Amino acid sequence: MPEAISDSSTLIHLAGIGRLKLLKEFYGNILITPAVWDEVVVAGQGRAGADEVNGASNSGWIEVIAPTNESVVRLLERELHKGEAETIALAIERHPEVIFLDESEARRVANVYGLRKTGVIGILIRAKLEGKVISLREDWINCVAKWVSG
Repeated sequence: MPEAISDSSTLIHLAGIGRLKLLKEFYGNILITPAVWDEVVVAGQGRAGADEVNGASNSGWIEVIAPTNESVVRLLERELHKGEAETIALAIERHPEVIFLDESEARRVANVYGLRKTGVIGILIRAKLEGKVISLREDWINCVAKWVSG
């Protein structure tokens, strides 16, 4: 299966609407960085995504991998949050099929490095096209409602 790397927002939003397993179905193994793990599981304890990502890690389909080039991480942190910086740095090193990013600035930086990206909307559209979800509208409304309510 192709390799994919995820930032925190995609994990949080998909978990919040009960669709995190779409990532496993589409990509098999998902890589996340230590900063993403900390944001979703440690700092996010009790919120959407924390238990789901922890469970996926225990099941072996989400794996925490640190980028090796700290200089690239520090350079990217000038424009991005730590999780986004580590995610893009790891993608530069590993050349995954896709990187999951939702924030516009992170997507802009990913473009600079020629990284193929998608986010929650792209994943839900694919799920709808492949018949894995019945109502794209309902999932999107649920996602936005979870995001707005924090």
